Amino acid sequence: MSKGRLEAFSDGVIAIMVLELKMPHGEDISALRLLIPIFISYVLSFVYLGIY
Repeated sequence: MSKGRLEAFSDGVIAIMVLELKMPHGEDISALRLLIPIFISYVLSFVYLGIY
Protein backbone atom coordinates (compact mmCIF):
# COMPACT_ATOMS: atom_id res chain seq x y z
CA MET A 1 0.00 0.00 0.00
CA SER A 2 1.40 3.37 -0.94
CA LYS A 3 1.90 6.14 1.58
CA GLY A 4 -0.89 8.24 0.07
CA ARG A 5 -3.43 5.43 0.38
CA LEU A 6 -2.44 4.79 3.98
CA GLU A 7 -2.81 8.48 4.81
CA ALA A 8 -6.25 8.59 3.20
CA PHE A 9 -7.34 5.46 5.06
CA SER A 10 -6.16 6.78 8.42
CA ASP A 11 -7.85 10.14 7.78
CA GLY A 12 -11.12 8.33 7.08
CA VAL A 13 -10.88 6.24 10.23
CA ILE A 14 -10.12 9.29 12.35
CA ALA A 15 -13.00 11.25 10.82
CA ILE A 16 -15.48 8.46 11.50
CA MET A 17 -14.29 8.02 15.08
CA VAL A 18 -14.46 11.75 15.82
CA LEU A 19 -18.07 11.83 14.65
CA GLU A 20 -18.89 9.14 17.23
CA LEU A 21 -17.54 11.15 20.18
CA LYS A 22 -20.36 12.89 22.02
CA MET A 23 -20.33 15.42 24.82
CA PRO A 24 -21.30 14.00 28.23
CA HIS A 25 -24.65 15.18 29.56
CA GLY A 26 -23.51 15.60 33.15
CA GLU A 27 -20.86 17.71 34.79
CA ASP A 28 -19.27 15.08 37.02
CA ILE A 29 -16.90 12.20 36.37
CA SER A 30 -19.69 9.61 36.39
CA ALA A 31 -21.05 11.11 33.16
CA LEU A 32 -17.85 10.02 31.42
CA ARG A 33 -18.44 6.35 32.22
CA LEU A 34 -20.87 6.08 29.32
CA LEU A 35 -18.19 7.26 26.92
CA ILE A 36 -15.48 4.82 28.03
CA PRO A 37 -16.27 2.11 25.38
CA ILE A 38 -16.24 4.68 22.59
CA PHE A 39 -13.00 6.19 23.84
CA ILE A 40 -11.36 2.75 24.07
CA SER A 41 -12.36 1.95 20.48
CA TYR A 42 -10.93 5.32 19.41
CA VAL A 43 -7.60 4.55 21.08
CA LEU A 44 -7.52 1.01 19.68
CA SER A 45 -8.06 2.30 16.15
CA PHE A 46 -4.89 4.40 16.50
CA VAL A 47 -3.01 1.39 17.88
CA TYR A 48 -4.14 -0.82 14.99
CA LEU A 49 -3.20 1.81 12.42
CA GLY A 50 0.17 2.20 14.08
CA ILE A 51 0.79 -1.54 13.94
CA TYR A 52 -0.35 -1.72 10.33
